[in-house]
Amino acid sequence: MLRQHLCRLTVTTRGEGFTDLTGMLQHELSSSGLRQGLLQLVALHTSCSLTINENADPRVLNDLTTYLRALVPQGGLQEPYAHDDEGPDDMPAHIRTALTTTSLGLSFDQGRLVLGTWQAVYLWEHRTRGHHRQLSLHLMGE
Repeated sequence: MLRQHLCRLTVTTRGEGFTDLTGMLQHELSSSGLRQGLLQLVALHTSCSLTINENADPRVLNDLTTYLRALVPQGGLQEPYAHDDEGPDDMPAHIRTALTTTSLGLSFDQGRLVLGTWQAVYLWEHRTRGHHRQLSLHLMGE
């Protein structure tokens, strides 16, 4: 029988960088009692994103940060950003979010997320200071 579980999670970030969500998601999945189905995860903000990426070598996450900083510099490419209401990291964070993603769909089976050996689910904070981020977690399955 198909069941659903919908909740919000709060994640505190330390500033620009990655927060591993895998354990938190697995805990919610285990608590739901669902064994097989889909997990839909949505970041409810416009200045952070979600990614599935390498969890074994931290240099991968460092390289991703370095590359995205170079692609979307804080000061703008040729002219300063017009939108800077919340500081110089405001508009770059919005652009970085637009280039990545704010939602992920994940399968789960036997009560466990279906991820590769070296994969983890991360919230990618694009602002320079820490924030309390809200995530919507929707589980559908049996």
